[in-house]
Amino acid sequence: MPISPNQGSTGGGTLVTITGTNLSNTTAVNFGSKPATSVTNVSPTQVTAVSPSGTGTVGVTVTTPGGTSNPVPFFYVGAPFKSSLGATSGPLAGGNTITINGTGLSTASSVSFGGVTATPTVSSDSSLSVTVPAGAAAGPVSVSVTTAGGTNNGLSYTYVDIPVVGTIAPTEGSTSGGTAVTITGTNLDSTDSVTFDGTAAPFAVVNATTLSVVTPPGTAGPADVVVTNPAGSDTELGGFTYVAGPGI
Repeated sequence: MPISPNQGSTGGGTLVTITGTNLSNTTAVNFGSKPATSVTNVSPTQVTAVSPSGTGTVGVTVTTPGGTSNPVPFFYVGAPFKSSLGATSGPLAGGNTITINGTGLSTASSVSFGGVTATPTVSSDSSLSVTVPAGAAAGPVSVSVTTAGGTNNGLSYTYVDIPVVGTIAPTEGSTSGGTAVTITGTNLDSTDSVTFDGTAAPFAVVNATTLSVVTPPGTAGPADVVVTNPAGSDTELGGFTYVAGPGI
């Protein structure tokens, strides 16, 4: 007498299908000592039942006027617990793979990012990986994992859009570096790095449209300015010009 699925949440509520013979007059389905919360006779060979709450492994039996069947095992699974995301932000277009760590993840069937679901690859009971789906808009969304034991929420993932550099002021400064520069544009609040011809510059995020940057030392001439965030980069070709100091 097969049962499908053969596992479900400790909180109950799992709809299972029991297949066998002479089931048309089923009067009860028990999960261990507890009766199912709902039983439906589908056909002489099939009955559906909704599991009650429980723990561990129990035997499922079907009772008809002819007697009670032998038990078949049903496994109660606790709800998953998520402890961390391998990455907490990424591109609005999605497509990047992140890890989720926690416990009770071995039966994970889906991961939801703000209501958009993706199918995970389970590595172990404590880890899974999933390709992030595209987001509807930049900003934070809740992350939930669904397993045979239920659904667990509580983590947040932030979709970010590619930065866009608008203006750089001033546009020139000393080759020795140290020039205070303001970069304005859009999607700058998640900036990871700012470089001048490949050299990292110290910066501070003022808001989503403004960065405060101090130029690193450079070589006389135009330098490309690159602003990068988890979604990608924007380059202002020759956006800043290094000027050599006077010599006597």
